[in-house]
Order: sequence, then C-alpha cells, then structure tokens
Amino acid sequence: MTRWIDETLHPHFRCSLKADRVLYENKTEHQHLVIFENATFGRVMMLDGVVQLTDRDEFIYHEMMAHAPILAHGAARRVLIIGGGDGGVLREVLQHRGVERAVLCEIDRAVVDLSLEHLPTISRGAFDDPRVELVIADGVKFVAETEERFDCIIVDSTEPVGPAAVLFTRAFFEGCRRCLNRPGVLVTQNGLPFLHPDHLRGTMRLFCELFEDTATYLCDQPTYFGGPFALAWAANEPSLRKVRLAALKERFAQSGIETNYYSPRVHKAAFQLPVYVQRLMTG
Repeated sequence: MTRWIDETLHPHFRCSLKADRVLYENKTEHQHLVIFENATFGRVMMLDGVVQLTDRDEFIYHEMMAHAPILAHGAARRVLIIGGGDGGVLREVLQHRGVERAVLCEIDRAVVDLSLEHLPTISRGAFDDPRVELVIADGVKFVAETEERFDCIIVDSTEPVGPAAVLFTRAFFEGCRRCLNRPGVLVTQNGLPFLHPDHLRGTMRLFCELFEDTATYLCDQPTYFGGPFALAWAANEPSLRKVRLAALKERFAQSGIETNYYSPRVHKAAFQLPVYVQRLMTG
C-alpha cells in the first residue's frame, strides 16, 4: 500500500510526501521522528509532522545559516550551534579553517544518532572533527550557564512548537546575548513569513530590544512549503551586517569553500526583503 506522510504544521492546508520506504519511525524522548525515502527529495526527516530536511535540498538552508554570519564576522574562532543535531550546519561551519572550536548543543540525542545512521551524508563526518564538542542539553540552560563566549551563535531549531518553543523566548535570547563575544552575531531560523508572520514578528521585536543591529534575510528551500524562508539576524556590532561585497568576495575566495547556493552576491541580496516581509519588521 502506498503511504503518504503529511506535514501538519499549517492549520488550514497540508502537504504530503510519498514515503517510498520508511527507514525509521518512533517517538523519541522529546518528539515523533520519522525518516523515509522519497523519489524526488531523497531521504527526508520529519519531526512532529514538520519537514526538517531532505538530502536533496538541505544545502540551501545549511549554507545560508553558516556562511552568512561567519563570513560577515571575518574572524570567527568559536561557534555555538543550538539544535542542528543532523550535523548539516556543523558540516558547513567546519569548512572555515579559522574556526577553532564548535560546540553543538542538541536536546535530543536520538536526532544525532539516527541522522548518523540514516542520513550520514548530512554531517559527512563532522562529529569526528577534533574541534567539535557535542553537548546533549537544553539550549536555554546552556546559554544561561556556560562560561564560554562565542563569536557566532547559530540556532538551528525546529518550529516554535514542542521542545523548540523555548528557543524563541526572551530568556533564551538574553542568554545568547550574554555569551556572545564582541563583535558577535546570532542567527536563528524563523520560518515562513507569508504563512506565519507572527513567528518572525515576535522574534524581531525581541531582537530589537536586546541587540544593536537586527535584520532578516531569506532563502528559498523547496521543501519548506509556503514561500521564502526567513533567517533572523542579531549582532552587537552593526558593521558585521554592512560588510562590503568586495570584502565578502575576498573572504569567500580565501576560504576555498565550494557551495551550491551561498555566494557573496546571494549573501547581500538575501537581506533585500519583499515589502510584506519589511512590514513585519515594523508592525
């Protein structure tokens, strides 16, 4: 019997992906997790009825989450990733030779283990890099208590429901602020502005109260159904976002990194927002 697996994030419509073969499905300590194969998107991971990644298009989100803040910073040595247990953001972060330490804090150990087992091409050995420390812990508690300071913090969370809801609160963002070096930059995923405008609006209001420079940038992820996907930016030094295109090109060239979506021009263009998204920034 043919099985279709619904994405149930949206209250008024659903999208379905055909599951040609289910590789794993169970309830972890924190959430329902299913990994399956689809003829168009390859291997797919869904958490609590929401597509998290596919091995066909994951590079878009992971490249934009990692390379935009690190190249804008220009001298990032220590990077904290909250969530991201699949290892995709970690993989991209580690391509930057200047990164000396990367801490990945993930609440659900099962996401890491099952990604390594069924989606190994996402992390590509990143967890074995000696620069990496994997911490299984609550992200809010970690940023509130750690004595470490980071140049970049990347929040690769699920949507603000279930275990990830706390990662969109003032308490969490205050914790991120306290453990950011200066200069430092925080980026978070912020969903689909067209379908969930309150998600982005709420984050940006908090960012404006807590950080000196805030912005939104966009990417287009085929399996995040419903329009362009928003990434929220907060920095304690406004110059990081305003780095010139020529400087980004030089840093990118010197990095030797090969990408499939990110480029310095895409980086700059991603901050140019459609009018309906701009309005969320001031609404």
